[in-house]
Amino acid sequence: MSLTVLIVDDNSDILCNVRDYLEMSGLSAETAANGHEALTRMGQKSYAVCILDIGLPDIDGLTVCKTIRQKGDKTPILMLTARDSIDDRVTGLSVGADDYLIKPFSLRELSARVQALIRRAYGDEQMKLKVGDLEFDLSTTQVFRSGQLIKLNPTCLTILKELMSKSPAIVSRNRLEALVWSGSAPDSDSLRANIYLLRQAIDKSFEKKLIHTHPGLGWSINE
Repeated sequence: MSLTVLIVDDNSDILCNVRDYLEMSGLSAETAANGHEALTRMGQKSYAVCILDIGLPDIDGLTVCKTIRQKGDKTPILMLTARDSIDDRVTGLSVGADDYLIKPFSLRELSARVQALIRRAYGDEQMKLKVGDLEFDLSTTQVFRSGQLIKLNPTCLTILKELMSKSPAIVSRNRLEALVWSGSAPDSDSLRANIYLLRQAIDKSFEKKLIHTHPGLGWSINE
């Protein structure tokens, strides 16, 4: 299972930073650079949450939000604004936004607000990744297999989130190294060493193996 968030902002740095942070938190993310693109995407696909900047270059975020609601779309909307006045915040909420965040913001707080919106809209079960008897609780970062708590280091947690969120698809070495080490691992064996540790924790004590190696392609986790 993978929840997808749509991020709408005309600042490419914000788009990249927010997308990467949310994906490291176990969510999938897509981006749009203007209001027209946002409306087109939301007309074609359902999203768990829309992160929407007010100050867009074509159709402003308030109009985008109002248009989405007029179409009957109830996707939770987190409004981003550089405006810190009560009137602007009230206006955003009055046209249908569910929450707002003032720029500049911390990625940690944004992620927490997105997860709160997901829990409110879809329930706590949507905050969990599940593959077979393996469960990853995104809200607590705890991992269980057959009810047994599995302890993992932060690097293994990041790798596991990506494998489970993309399951049953294969995740490449480049993708995992980009998530953990921003594209360049400390040495050529670092990723394999952490995959080994992950296997020892996830698979060693259980009859059914979930982590699979695909030579030349990457790794996957599935039944």
